[in-house]
Amino acid sequence: MPTSMPVPVIDKNRPSPEWIAELRRRFPCEPEMDRVLVRKLELRGGPGYSPVSLDQLRAGTEALIRARIGDDFNITNARWLSGGASKLQMVFDLDWNDPAGIPSGGRTTTRMVMRMQPAESISETSRAIEFQAIKALAGHIPVPPTYWVDPDGSFLPYPAIVYGFAEGVAKPSATSSKVSGVGTWIPPEVRATLGAQFVGDMARLHTFDWAAADLGVIDKPASAQQALEWQLNHWERVWIEDAREEIPLMRLAMGWLRRNIPECDQLSLVHGDFRVGNFLFTEPDYRISAWLDWEYAHISDRHEDLAWSIKSMFGQVAEDGHTLLVGGLVPREQFLADYAAATGLPVDPVKLAYWDIFNSFKCIAIVLGTGCRVASLGKTHQDVLVAWLAGIGYPLLEDLRGQLEGVL
Repeated sequence: MPTSMPVPVIDKNRPSPEWIAELRRRFPCEPEMDRVLVRKLELRGGPGYSPVSLDQLRAGTEALIRARIGDDFNITNARWLSGGASKLQMVFDLDWNDPAGIPSGGRTTTRMVMRMQPAESISETSRAIEFQAIKALAGHIPVPPTYWVDPDGSFLPYPAIVYGFAEGVAKPSATSSKVSGVGTWIPPEVRATLGAQFVGDMARLHTFDWAAADLGVIDKPASAQQALEWQLNHWERVWIEDAREEIPLMRLAMGWLRRNIPECDQLSLVHGDFRVGNFLFTEPDYRISAWLDWEYAHISDRHEDLAWSIKSMFGQVAEDGHTLLVGGLVPREQFLADYAAATGLPVDPVKLAYWDIFNSFKCIAIVLGTGCRVASLGKTHQDVLVAWLAGIGYPLLEDLRGQLEGVL
Protein backbone atom coordinates (compact mmCIF):
# COMPACT_ATOMS: atom_id res chain seq x y z
CA MET A 1 0.00 0.00 0.00
CA PRO A 2 1.26 3.51 -0.76
CA THR A 3 2.53 5.45 2.19
CA SER A 4 1.80 9.11 2.77
CA MET A 5 4.54 11.61 2.12
CA PRO A 6 6.05 13.13 5.28
CA VAL A 7 5.00 16.68 6.01
CA PRO A 8 8.06 18.94 5.91
CA VAL A 9 8.92 20.51 9.23
CA ILE A 10 9.28 24.29 9.09
CA ASP A 11 11.62 25.82 11.64
CA LYS A 12 10.09 29.27 12.02
CA ASN A 13 12.91 30.31 14.32
CA ARG A 14 15.41 29.71 11.50
CA PRO A 15 13.36 29.97 8.31
CA SER A 16 14.94 28.73 5.11
CA PRO A 17 15.30 30.92 1.99
CA GLU A 18 13.02 28.48 0.15
CA TRP A 19 10.23 28.89 2.71
CA ILE A 20 10.58 32.68 2.65
CA ALA A 21 10.36 32.65 -1.16
CA GLU A 22 7.24 30.48 -1.01
CA LEU A 23 5.54 32.88 1.41
CA ARG A 24 6.32 35.81 -0.85
CA ARG A 25 4.84 33.96 -3.82
CA ARG A 26 1.66 32.98 -1.96
CA PHE A 27 1.06 36.27 -0.19
CA PRO A 28 2.10 39.28 -2.28
CA CYS A 29 1.72 42.52 -0.34
CA GLU A 30 2.99 46.10 -0.54
CA PRO A 31 6.65 46.07 -1.68
CA GLU A 32 7.90 47.94 1.40
CA MET A 33 6.08 45.59 3.77
CA ASP A 34 7.38 42.62 1.78
CA ARG A 35 10.91 43.96 2.36
CA VAL A 36 10.26 44.37 6.09
CA LEU A 37 8.78 40.89 6.51
CA VAL A 38 11.61 39.26 4.57
CA ARG A 39 14.16 41.12 6.69
CA LYS A 40 12.39 39.94 9.84
CA LEU A 41 12.64 36.28 8.82
CA GLU A 42 16.21 36.55 7.56
CA LEU A 43 17.35 38.01 10.90
CA ARG A 44 15.21 35.78 13.10
CA GLY A 45 17.85 33.11 13.57
CA GLY A 46 20.37 35.72 14.67
CA PRO A 47 21.04 37.13 18.14
CA GLY A 48 18.26 38.40 20.35
CA TYR A 49 17.90 41.88 21.69
CA SER A 50 20.97 43.30 23.42
CA PRO A 51 20.52 46.25 25.77
CA VAL A 52 21.34 49.53 24.07
CA SER A 53 22.80 52.36 26.10
CA LEU A 54 21.82 55.99 25.83
CA ASP A 55 25.37 56.74 24.65
CA GLN A 56 24.92 54.25 21.78
CA LEU A 57 21.64 55.85 20.75
CA ARG A 58 23.17 59.29 20.88
CA ALA A 59 26.19 58.20 18.82
CA GLY A 60 23.97 56.53 16.23
CA THR A 61 21.68 59.55 16.02
CA GLU A 62 24.69 61.83 15.59
CA ALA A 63 25.94 59.62 12.75
CA LEU A 64 22.55 59.74 11.03
CA ILE A 65 22.27 63.52 11.32
CA ARG A 66 25.89 64.03 10.21
CA ALA A 67 25.21 62.00 7.07
CA ARG A 68 22.23 64.22 6.27
CA ILE A 69 23.42 67.76 7.14
CA GLY A 70 27.13 67.66 7.91
CA ASP A 71 28.97 68.41 11.16
CA ASP A 72 27.50 71.77 12.18
CA PHE A 73 25.24 70.62 15.04
CA ASN A 74 25.35 69.53 18.64
CA ILE A 75 23.13 67.12 20.59
CA THR A 76 22.49 67.97 24.23
CA ASN A 77 20.21 66.81 27.04
CA ALA A 78 19.70 63.31 25.60
CA ARG A 79 17.46 61.15 27.77
CA TRP A 80 15.11 58.18 27.59
CA LEU A 81 11.50 58.85 26.61
CA SER A 82 8.87 56.53 28.06
CA GLY A 83 5.76 55.41 26.22
CA GLY A 84 5.17 52.99 23.37
CA ALA A 85 4.93 49.26 23.94
CA SER A 86 7.32 48.18 21.20
CA LYS A 87 9.89 50.90 20.37
CA LEU A 88 12.88 52.51 22.10
CA GLN A 89 12.72 56.29 22.25
CA MET A 90 15.21 59.01 23.11
CA VAL A 91 14.42 62.71 23.40
CA PHE A 92 17.20 65.27 22.87
CA ASP A 93 17.86 68.91 21.99
CA LEU A 94 19.56 69.67 18.68
CA ASP A 95 21.52 72.90 18.27
CA TRP A 96 21.70 73.44 14.50
CA ASN A 97 21.03 75.67 11.52
CA ASP A 98 17.44 74.78 10.73
CA PRO A 99 16.77 75.49 7.02
CA ALA A 100 13.05 75.74 7.78
CA GLY A 101 13.57 78.22 10.59
CA ILE A 102 11.95 81.63 10.65
CA PRO A 103 12.44 83.85 8.77
CA SER A 104 14.89 82.06 6.48
CA GLY A 105 16.87 79.54 8.45
CA GLY A 106 19.27 80.25 11.25
CA ARG A 107 20.74 78.87 14.43
CA THR A 108 18.17 77.35 16.74
CA THR A 109 17.65 74.61 19.31
CA THR A 110 14.99 72.04 18.45
CA ARG A 111 13.72 69.32 20.73
CA MET A 112 13.51 66.00 18.84
CA VAL A 113 12.65 62.35 19.37
CA MET A 114 14.59 59.35 18.06
CA ARG A 115 12.27 56.33 17.76
CA MET A 116 13.95 52.97 17.11
CA GLN A 117 12.66 49.42 16.91
CA PRO A 118 14.29 46.52 18.80
CA ALA A 119 15.69 43.37 17.17
CA GLU A 120 12.08 42.37 16.48
CA SER A 121 8.85 44.06 17.48
CA ILE A 122 5.50 42.67 18.56
CA SER A 123 4.46 43.76 15.09
CA GLU A 124 7.11 44.24 12.43
CA THR A 125 6.59 47.53 10.62
CA SER A 126 8.49 50.03 8.49
CA ARG A 127 10.14 53.15 9.87
CA ALA A 128 10.16 54.50 6.31
CA ILE A 129 6.37 54.16 6.09
CA GLU A 130 5.95 55.83 9.48
CA PHE A 131 8.26 58.67 8.45
CA GLN A 132 6.57 59.19 5.08
CA ALA A 133 3.03 59.21 6.46
CA ILE A 134 3.88 61.90 9.01
CA LYS A 135 5.68 63.94 6.36
CA ALA A 136 2.80 63.70 3.87
CA LEU A 137 0.15 64.75 6.40
CA ALA A 138 2.01 67.77 7.81
CA GLY A 139 -0.38 70.73 7.81
CA HIS A 140 -3.39 68.50 7.18
CA ILE A 141 -3.92 67.00 10.62
CA PRO A 142 -1.79 67.46 13.76
CA VAL A 143 1.46 65.51 13.38
CA PRO A 144 4.99 66.20 14.62
CA PRO A 145 7.53 67.59 12.14
CA THR A 146 9.72 64.95 10.51
CA TYR A 147 13.47 65.20 10.06
CA TRP A 148 15.38 62.02 9.17
CA VAL A 149 14.93 58.28 8.77
CA ASP A 150 17.35 55.35 9.03
CA PRO A 151 15.19 52.73 7.28
CA ASP A 152 17.54 49.75 7.56
CA GLY A 153 19.65 50.50 10.64
CA SER A 154 22.69 51.83 8.78
CA PHE A 155 23.54 54.31 11.54
CA LEU A 156 21.65 53.09 14.61
CA PRO A 157 21.53 49.52 15.94
CA TYR A 158 18.08 49.07 14.34
CA PRO A 159 15.84 51.06 11.94
CA ALA A 160 14.79 54.41 13.36
CA ILE A 161 13.24 57.81 12.64
CA VAL A 162 13.84 61.27 14.07
CA TYR A 163 10.90 63.65 14.40
CA GLY A 164 10.04 66.75 16.37
CA PHE A 165 9.00 66.57 20.01
CA ALA A 166 5.27 67.26 20.40
CA GLU A 167 4.00 68.85 23.58
CA GLY A 168 1.15 67.15 25.36
CA VAL A 169 0.01 64.06 27.23
CA ALA A 170 -1.53 60.80 26.03
CA LYS A 171 -4.10 60.67 28.85
CA PRO A 172 -5.57 63.18 31.29
CA SER A 173 -3.23 63.76 34.20
CA ALA A 174 -5.88 62.79 36.74
CA THR A 175 -6.74 59.41 35.24
CA SER A 176 -5.23 56.01 34.53
CA SER A 177 -4.88 53.62 31.61
CA LYS A 178 -3.79 50.09 30.83
CA VAL A 179 -1.05 48.98 28.44
CA SER A 180 -0.32 51.31 25.51
CA GLY A 181 -3.26 53.58 26.26
CA VAL A 182 -5.88 50.82 26.10
CA GLY A 183 -8.60 51.36 28.70
CA THR A 184 -7.88 55.05 29.23
CA TRP A 185 -10.66 56.66 31.25
CA ILE A 186 -11.63 60.09 29.92
CA PRO A 187 -13.42 62.38 32.43
CA PRO A 188 -16.93 63.44 31.29
CA GLU A 189 -16.09 67.14 31.30
CA VAL A 190 -13.49 66.81 28.51
CA ARG A 191 -15.10 64.16 26.31
CA ALA A 192 -16.92 66.56 24.00
CA THR A 193 -13.82 68.67 23.38
CA LEU A 194 -11.52 65.75 22.60
CA GLY A 195 -14.26 63.75 20.86
CA ALA A 196 -15.00 66.46 18.30
CA GLN A 197 -11.30 66.68 17.41
CA PHE A 198 -10.97 62.89 17.28
CA VAL A 199 -13.79 62.64 14.72
CA GLY A 200 -12.60 65.70 12.80
CA ASP A 201 -9.04 64.46 12.47
CA MET A 202 -10.20 61.04 11.26
CA ALA A 203 -12.46 62.72 8.70
CA ARG A 204 -9.61 64.89 7.41
CA LEU A 205 -7.32 61.87 7.21
CA HIS A 206 -9.80 59.82 5.19
CA THR A 207 -10.55 62.66 2.77
CA PHE A 208 -6.86 63.49 2.27
CA ASP A 209 -5.92 63.43 -1.43
CA TRP A 210 -3.36 60.65 -1.16
CA ALA A 211 -3.32 60.06 -4.92
CA ALA A 212 -1.81 63.52 -5.46
CA ALA A 213 0.59 63.33 -2.50
CA ASP A 214 4.19 62.18 -2.35
CA LEU A 215 3.82 58.99 -0.33
CA GLY A 216 7.31 57.65 -1.01
CA VAL A 217 7.44 54.02 0.10
CA ILE A 218 3.72 53.91 0.94
CA ASP A 219 2.62 52.02 -2.13
CA LYS A 220 -0.31 53.26 -4.17
CA PRO A 221 -2.39 50.27 -5.28
CA ALA A 222 -3.53 49.89 -8.86
CA SER A 223 -7.10 49.20 -7.72
CA ALA A 224 -9.29 48.91 -4.66
CA GLN A 225 -9.25 45.15 -5.06
CA GLN A 226 -5.45 45.09 -4.92
CA ALA A 227 -5.40 47.37 -1.87
CA LEU A 228 -7.69 45.09 0.11
CA GLU A 229 -5.98 41.89 -1.03
CA TRP A 230 -2.65 43.36 0.05
CA GLN A 231 -4.02 43.67 3.59
CA LEU A 232 -5.39 40.13 3.67
CA ASN A 233 -2.11 38.77 2.29
CA HIS A 234 -0.05 40.81 4.76
CA TRP A 235 -1.81 39.60 7.89
CA GLU A 236 -2.30 35.98 6.82
CA ARG A 237 1.40 35.89 5.99
CA VAL A 238 2.26 37.32 9.43
CA TRP A 239 0.11 34.67 11.10
CA ILE A 240 1.70 31.82 9.12
CA GLU A 241 5.22 33.16 9.72
CA ASP A 242 4.84 33.59 13.46
CA ALA A 243 2.05 31.41 14.91
CA ARG A 244 3.35 28.79 17.32
CA GLU A 245 0.35 26.50 16.89
CA GLU A 246 -2.37 25.83 14.34
CA ILE A 247 -5.66 27.47 15.31
CA PRO A 248 -8.45 26.34 12.94
CA LEU A 249 -10.57 29.40 13.81
CA MET A 250 -7.95 31.66 12.25
CA ARG A 251 -7.97 29.62 9.05
CA LEU A 252 -11.79 29.77 9.02
CA ALA A 253 -11.74 33.54 9.54
CA MET A 254 -9.30 34.21 6.73
CA GLY A 255 -11.26 31.96 4.37
CA TRP A 256 -14.41 33.95 5.12
CA LEU A 257 -12.58 37.27 4.68
CA ARG A 258 -11.28 36.24 1.27
CA ARG A 259 -14.68 35.02 0.08
CA ASN A 260 -16.46 38.18 1.20
CA ILE A 261 -14.18 41.08 0.23
CA PRO A 262 -16.56 44.05 -0.01
CA GLU A 263 -16.58 46.60 -2.77
CA CYS A 264 -14.79 49.81 -1.84
CA ASP A 265 -16.34 53.07 -3.04
CA GLN A 266 -13.30 55.18 -2.13
CA LEU A 267 -9.80 54.32 -0.97
CA SER A 268 -8.27 56.38 1.84
CA LEU A 269 -4.98 56.74 3.61
CA VAL A 270 -5.69 55.01 6.92
CA HIS A 271 -3.73 55.13 10.17
CA GLY A 272 -4.25 51.48 11.13
CA ASP A 273 -4.26 52.16 14.90
CA PHE A 274 -6.47 55.25 15.23
CA ARG A 275 -7.43 55.36 18.91
CA VAL A 276 -6.94 57.04 22.25
CA GLY A 277 -3.35 56.49 23.36
CA ASN A 278 -1.94 57.32 19.93
CA PHE A 279 -2.50 61.06 20.08
CA LEU A 280 -1.17 63.75 22.40
CA PHE A 281 -3.18 66.68 23.72
CA THR A 282 -2.35 69.73 25.76
CA GLU A 283 -3.79 70.57 29.14
CA PRO A 284 -5.80 72.45 30.29
CA ASP A 285 -7.25 73.35 26.86
CA TYR A 286 -7.47 69.69 25.66
CA ARG A 287 -6.24 70.46 22.15
CA ILE A 288 -4.93 67.48 20.15
CA SER A 289 -1.34 68.44 19.38
CA ALA A 290 -0.08 65.39 17.47
CA TRP A 291 -1.12 62.01 16.11
CA LEU A 292 1.65 59.45 16.57
CA ASP A 293 2.50 55.83 15.71
CA TRP A 294 1.93 55.88 11.93
CA GLU A 295 3.74 52.57 11.44
CA TYR A 296 0.57 50.82 10.17
CA ALA A 297 -0.33 53.54 7.63
CA HIS A 298 -1.50 52.25 4.25
CA ILE A 299 -4.13 52.74 1.56
CA SER A 300 -7.38 50.92 2.30
CA ASP A 301 -11.12 51.21 2.89
CA ARG A 302 -11.95 53.89 5.49
CA HIS A 303 -14.13 51.32 7.27
CA GLU A 304 -10.93 49.57 8.38
CA ASP A 305 -9.99 52.55 10.59
CA LEU A 306 -13.60 53.07 11.69
CA ALA A 307 -14.02 49.45 12.77
CA TRP A 308 -10.73 49.59 14.68
CA SER A 309 -11.64 52.78 16.54
CA ILE A 310 -15.04 51.51 17.67
CA LYS A 311 -13.74 48.22 19.08
CA SER A 312 -14.93 47.91 22.65
CA MET A 313 -11.42 47.19 24.00
CA PHE A 314 -10.39 50.71 22.94
CA GLY A 315 -13.40 52.36 24.55
CA GLN A 316 -15.25 52.58 27.83
CA VAL A 317 -18.79 52.29 29.07
CA ALA A 318 -20.50 55.52 30.08
CA GLU A 319 -21.83 56.20 33.55
CA ASP A 320 -25.25 54.80 32.58
CA GLY A 321 -23.66 51.33 32.54
CA HIS A 322 -24.46 50.40 28.92
CA THR A 323 -23.52 53.14 26.41
CA LEU A 324 -20.22 52.34 24.68
CA LEU A 325 -18.07 55.43 24.24
CA VAL A 326 -15.70 55.22 21.26
CA GLY A 327 -12.25 55.86 22.67
CA GLY A 328 -13.97 56.79 25.91
CA LEU A 329 -15.14 59.94 24.13
CA VAL A 330 -18.27 59.69 22.01
CA PRO A 331 -21.26 57.31 21.93
CA ARG A 332 -20.86 54.87 19.03
CA GLU A 333 -23.87 55.99 16.99
CA GLN A 334 -23.02 59.67 17.45
CA PHE A 335 -19.42 58.97 16.44
CA LEU A 336 -20.48 57.32 13.19
CA ALA A 337 -23.07 60.00 12.43
CA ASP A 338 -20.60 62.82 13.10
CA TYR A 339 -18.00 61.12 10.91
CA ALA A 340 -20.45 60.73 8.02
CA ALA A 341 -21.43 64.40 8.32
CA ALA A 342 -17.81 65.55 8.42
CA THR A 343 -16.68 63.47 5.43
CA GLY A 344 -19.84 63.41 3.32
CA LEU A 345 -19.19 59.68 2.99
CA PRO A 346 -21.58 56.90 4.02
CA VAL A 347 -20.85 54.46 6.82
CA ASP A 348 -21.86 50.96 5.73
CA PRO A 349 -22.71 48.61 8.63
CA VAL A 350 -21.94 45.53 6.51
CA LYS A 351 -18.46 46.85 5.75
CA LEU A 352 -17.97 47.76 9.40
CA ALA A 353 -18.75 44.17 10.35
CA TYR A 354 -16.33 42.86 7.71
CA TRP A 355 -13.45 45.05 8.87
CA ASP A 356 -14.23 44.28 12.49
CA ILE A 357 -13.55 40.61 11.75
CA PHE A 358 -10.41 41.55 9.83
CA ASN A 359 -9.20 43.66 12.76
CA SER A 360 -9.82 40.80 15.17
CA PHE A 361 -7.67 38.55 12.97
CA LYS A 362 -4.97 41.26 12.91
CA CYS A 363 -5.03 41.67 16.71
CA ILE A 364 -4.69 37.94 17.26
CA ALA A 365 -1.86 37.68 14.74
CA ILE A 366 -0.02 40.43 16.61
CA VAL A 367 -0.40 39.27 20.20
CA LEU A 368 -0.74 35.50 19.84
CA GLY A 369 1.47 35.10 16.77
CA THR A 370 4.34 37.56 16.59
CA GLY A 371 4.17 38.61 20.24
CA CYS A 372 4.59 35.11 21.60
CA ARG A 373 7.42 34.27 19.23
CA VAL A 374 9.53 37.40 19.74
CA ALA A 375 9.13 37.15 23.52
CA SER A 376 10.24 33.50 23.54
CA LEU A 377 13.25 34.35 21.39
CA GLY A 378 14.25 37.35 23.52
CA LYS A 379 14.05 39.71 20.56
CA THR A 380 12.55 42.71 22.35
CA HIS A 381 13.36 44.92 25.31
CA GLN A 382 9.70 44.54 26.31
CA ASP A 383 9.67 40.73 26.51
CA VAL A 384 7.70 40.59 29.78
CA LEU A 385 5.06 43.03 28.51
CA VAL A 386 4.85 41.33 25.10
CA ALA A 387 4.43 37.92 26.72
CA TRP A 388 1.73 39.34 29.00
CA LEU A 389 -0.14 40.72 25.99
CA ALA A 390 -0.40 37.19 24.60
CA GLY A 391 -2.93 36.51 27.34
CA ILE A 392 -5.51 38.72 25.64
CA GLY A 393 -5.25 36.57 22.52
CA TYR A 394 -7.71 34.02 23.89
CA PRO A 395 -10.50 36.49 24.73
CA LEU A 396 -9.92 37.90 21.25
CA LEU A 397 -10.33 34.42 19.77
CA GLU A 398 -13.65 34.09 21.61
CA ASP A 399 -14.74 37.44 20.19
CA LEU A 400 -13.74 36.26 16.71
CA ARG A 401 -15.73 33.05 17.17
CA GLY A 402 -18.81 35.09 18.04
CA GLN A 403 -18.29 37.40 15.07
CA LEU A 404 -18.04 34.47 12.67
CA GLU A 405 -21.13 32.82 14.15
CA GLY A 406 -23.02 35.95 13.15
CA VAL A 407 -22.03 35.74 9.49
CA LEU A 408 -21.65 32.04 8.70
